[in-house]
Amino acid sequence: MRAVIQRVFQAGVLIDNNPDSYRDEIKKGLLVFVGIEDADTIDDIKWLSNKIVNLRIFDDENNADSYRQPNISVKDIDGDILAVSQFTLHASTKKGKRPSYIKASKAEVAIPLYEKFIVQLANDLGKIIHTGEFGAAMKVHLINDGPVTIWIDTKNRE
Repeated sequence: MRAVIQRVFQAGVLIDNNPDSYRDEIKKGLLVFVGIEDADTIDDIKWLSNKIVNLRIFDDENNADSYRQPNISVKDIDGDILAVSQFTLHASTKKGKRPSYIKASKAEVAIPLYEKFIVQLANDLGKIIHTGEFGAAMKVHLINDGPVTIWIDTKNRE
């Protein structure tokens, strides 16, 4: 699994360009784009969820306006998470000018893993996880906080 995590002041998603479908706006928290490949397992889901929920990337009261390292997690600030599926995280740009998405799982594999990931995130965070709609055309808006953007790959656990 691959994830791009962005610390946000606000984020939301519009589904299929339909203004009535705008949903799941969050305030302070994390916007998580997640890509799934066939080799992903429950272990990847648990590891990634735990990593995301406990990443210490938010400022506490002692370092809010300084150059000190952020010290608390989204869980510590009672923040929200908006998780959006994004198969393009598995794009290969090795050859040519058109990315290949051969490593990205097809819907029949990806949807059950994505749904398990959402449940695991909810369990780890202790609250509802907001989501986009798997496979839909989505317009995601965000106000990045920092900016702080982190890339994680469960197959490369540095």
